[in-house]
Amino acid sequence: MATTAAAKPPAPPVAAGPGDVSEVELSEAGSPDLGSGSGGSGRSAAEYSGWVYHLGVNSIGHEYCHLRFLVIRGRTVAMYKRDPHDNPGLDPIRKGAVGHTLMVEELGRRRVNHGDVYVLRLYNRLDQTKKGEIACASPGEARKWIEAFEQAKQQADHDLMRGVSWNRLQNENEINLDGHRPRVRRYAQGLGKLVRIGKGPEMLLRQSSDLRCQERVNTNFGGDTGDAFEAHEWRYVRTFNGIRIFEDIANPKGGKGILLKSVGVVGANPDTVFEVVLNLDKHKRYEWDMLTADLELVETIDGYCDVVYGTYEPKYLNWWKGKNDFVFSRQWFRGQDGAYTILQCPIGHNKRPPKHGYKRAKINPSTWEIRRLNTSGSSPKCVVTLMLEISLSFWGRWKRTHSSNFDKSIPFALLSQVAGLREYFAANRALTSDLPSTVVKSKSSEPLIIQSELEDSEPGDEFYDALARGESFEDEDSDDDDDDATPKAGKVKLKNVSWAIAGLALKKTKALVENSELVTNSSPVTADPSHFHGTLRRAKSENDPNSWSAPGGEKFMIRGKTYLTDYTKVVGGDPLLKLIAVDWFKVDERFDSVALHPKSLVQSEAAKKIPFILVVNLQVPAKPNYNLVMYYAAERPVNKDSLLGRFIDGTDAFRDARFKLIPSIVEGYWMVKRAVGTKACLLGKAVTCNYFRQDNFLEIDVDIGSSSVARSIIGLVLGYVTSIVVDLAILIEAKEEEELPEYILGTVRLNRVNPDSAVSI
Repeated sequence: MATTAAAKPPAPPVAAGPGDVSEVELSEAGSPDLGSGSGGSGRSAAEYSGWVYHLGVNSIGHEYCHLRFLVIRGRTVAMYKRDPHDNPGLDPIRKGAVGHTLMVEELGRRRVNHGDVYVLRLYNRLDQTKKGEIACASPGEARKWIEAFEQAKQQADHDLMRGVSWNRLQNENEINLDGHRPRVRRYAQGLGKLVRIGKGPEMLLRQSSDLRCQERVNTNFGGDTGDAFEAHEWRYVRTFNGIRIFEDIANPKGGKGILLKSVGVVGANPDTVFEVVLNLDKHKRYEWDMLTADLELVETIDGYCDVVYGTYEPKYLNWWKGKNDFVFSRQWFRGQDGAYTILQCPIGHNKRPPKHGYKRAKINPSTWEIRRLNTSGSSPKCVVTLMLEISLSFWGRWKRTHSSNFDKSIPFALLSQVAGLREYFAANRALTSDLPSTVVKSKSSEPLIIQSELEDSEPGDEFYDALARGESFEDEDSDDDDDDATPKAGKVKLKNVSWAIAGLALKKTKALVENSELVTNSSPVTADPSHFHGTLRRAKSENDPNSWSAPGGEKFMIRGKTYLTDYTKVVGGDPLLKLIAVDWFKVDERFDSVALHPKSLVQSEAAKKIPFILVVNLQVPAKPNYNLVMYYAAERPVNKDSLLGRFIDGTDAFRDARFKLIPSIVEGYWMVKRAVGTKACLLGKAVTCNYFRQDNFLEIDVDIGSSSVARSIIGLVLGYVTSIVVDLAILIEAKEEEELPEYILGTVRLNRVNPDSAVSI
């Protein structure tokens, strides 16, 4: 990708408050060492560079948004006012080195001086004074910068493992984009500039921050579908303008009506489609949206949620007798695989009461799902799915009579948006160019130093990592996003029977897993769950509310023996570790190191006899905060040389790169299922994970509140938590051939948990 390089254009002025940057303290003088690579290894280091917006608050309290050129070379980060590639000898205004405690958090969209940008917060998880915010013109660019910082963190971890002098690493400045650069102010001459702070061009200069990279990086944004899906059975009912429309014929559970979806292939990349769907510019929406084109922003809740108001005046179709208006909220997320989900729900808002002359219409609850489609051609494509809920009686009447009323209804207008999008992009070819992620040009033939530990996206992950009950497959052309598998009587119905047969033969039995991961020549210690009592009780039956149980691994799909060559996934086997108890706490502040609490079951005499206990502490942000703590026991000592042994006693960077969770909402409201999704998540890359190793246990404190995306999703889930059943599987991701096939470390089923039952501690 060509990097936009020119004289510095006027910086857009108004930005939201300061954010936080990573672990690099950007100093004032001196240009970064771009010659020797990181850590003096003699290797050629990767270089990422491009334009970003630097957001913050200056020394006199004014918010600013400055256009800056950012360069990441190896572990060195430097910020310039102009492109240093076109201005040799230019000194950076800030610089520093990335460390392994750098955290990069997406804050979502933010309105800055009448333009939308996508904000990244960078901070040091051990030193909150080192922080800052940068913003990008598009979500795709934000994703590329996240990858660039991940590569820099990977380099830092490699330097530590390679034995680079610890003192040298300690003496390097850490980046602090929030600090003020010392300079002599000329108040008389600068007075005019101070007056202009907060003013500037009416629209943000949307200059691309396309990243240039000087080394080959193995990144892929292929079309992963998902790793665990809820039970749907989709039946094709009609085609409209080339877009397939399906209905869910499974018994509706947790919904108020029936689900419909329209599915189409759009010739553009997911980032571009996502921006078009969120764009409120009515002149652009007029080209593809026949219903919700006249929209205006009512309120921005945060970077991932807003409220919009719209009107519709029927001119060509007599859907309604008069003018209509509507209000709905939009909530959006991007998964680690680059797929987008947008939730749209009708709401009321005191800033937009019913308008005189308009009838308040209720927009159907709906979701957009946009994911990349792997194709052999060079043109980008993505699968766009619009799913919505309609009245069961209305849909039943239409199916019985096949009258034309449905074609003149709000649901049909919404479903038609997918067709409109497809034609819009087909007619605007300039929007469909697919700029490659992190374009890489090599100055030498050497590959990037290390790649494996922080990569989480493989091009061939096409099957789900969790299987749910009552699911079936359609033809392969029907929406891949909702293809599911149903284990029945020991048989698994999959969309490719030969794949299923081969996959089942490639998984490990529990006995083989125990032989490789545990010391089997030692006498086992029986970990009987009846001897351990958490604050959340164990389920007595399948429908027992406010309880937990330990399901098997057959609902989940994991990497098979040949995954590195053919991306085959297999049905999971029995978990290696035994779930012995679950605690459900409520606290005023975040609660770490639960295992050290005197009342923790880890401190009991029975627990001290167990060879190893894995404590997973999910910290749920709310009012009050909650802690869901799961205790998994190994009945034999862990083999130190096994993957589990290396995880237990490894570095935090290794753990962050391997600790994986697969969610699956078995029962619950369909929109919550779409929000949570079923894609496996590397928790260390999504949220902050703190690890505490002592005695016979390892505790993993998962700070869900450290990610604004996770906070937004968990807020939605808590609203329905008493009516949902969720399965979770935890595992250590296998990245090397000798680590395959994967195995499930532990599972848990949470059945309609009641927040009021949480115990204070």
